[in-house]
Amino acid sequence: MLLKEVIEIVDLIDGPDGGRNRIKEYYLSKGAKAEEIELKTVEGEQGKTTFIKISLNGQKGRKVGGEAPTLGIIGRLGGIGARPYRLGLVSDADGAITALAVAAYLVKMRERGDSLAGDVLIATHLSPDSPIIPHDPVPFMGSPVSMEVMNRHEVDPAMEAILSIDTTRANRIINHRGFAISPTVKEGYILRVSEDLLSLMEVVTGRPPVVFAITTQDITPYRNGLYHLNSIMQPATATSAPVVGVAITSEVPIPGCSTGATQILDIELAARFVVEVAKAFGERKCSFYDQAEFEQLLRLYGPMTHLQTLP
Repeated sequence: MLLKEVIEIVDLIDGPDGGRNRIKEYYLSKGAKAEEIELKTVEGEQGKTTFIKISLNGQKGRKVGGEAPTLGIIGRLGGIGARPYRLGLVSDADGAITALAVAAYLVKMRERGDSLAGDVLIATHLSPDSPIIPHDPVPFMGSPVSMEVMNRHEVDPAMEAILSIDTTRANRIINHRGFAISPTVKEGYILRVSEDLLSLMEVVTGRPPVVFAITTQDITPYRNGLYHLNSIMQPATATSAPVVGVAITSEVPIPGCSTGATQILDIELAARFVVEVAKAFGERKCSFYDQAEFEQLLRLYGPMTHLQTLP
């Protein structure tokens, strides 16, 4: 269970500084090493945000010369707060909360002697005063920095597969309370949903798996003038690695800038799923896509990487 870690992260980042002045000490107190935690504050046209990246080595991971693959976990969001227009954590914060809670739990596991096989890279950013932007059917949270800047700081070339976690309540596409996953996206292709991920979701939730729909528009870069469900699939525009969205969802449309919308148990469920994927992926027991089928797609229809770029 990750309930303790989720509650601690919520308490840590719920304030005007977004936890930026205390988050490194938090992970150090859990047993993380100073060199595993990278903080960088970046200024954009609409303010500043602090990126955090936590790099945890696996027993058989690439960083120690092993062959176990590296998983990337990205807490995708515009901001954790919308000050001065809203006080407190906004709905959009849940992606960051989930990723940071997973990082804390993996550090705890390691301190107790349960190190994962593969390396895990966790990245997100902390912006307690992000802008609010119009969106249909309800408003979104914006970001102080551009999507290109976010991808540059959060998508690492070492990530061999990525889980992109994002609050996905501001829509009428997925009407389910809890979390849902997307089909796998790789190099401009929307691929079939991973059977391994569906199985892990069944185990974690004890319920039938839930998948949310995405469109070609959703896997193209922001700023191209097209409608996007939200930014959950944007890491797929900046990598050749397979990307799967982990959406924290609700039964009704809720604005990303709403406060009081964070559901602790939903976040815990999503975080527990992410931890199980991290365990299995490093042991090569969880595949995000069928490599042979992807290669056949390329032979039949050619590359679709142009969808990852702005025209």
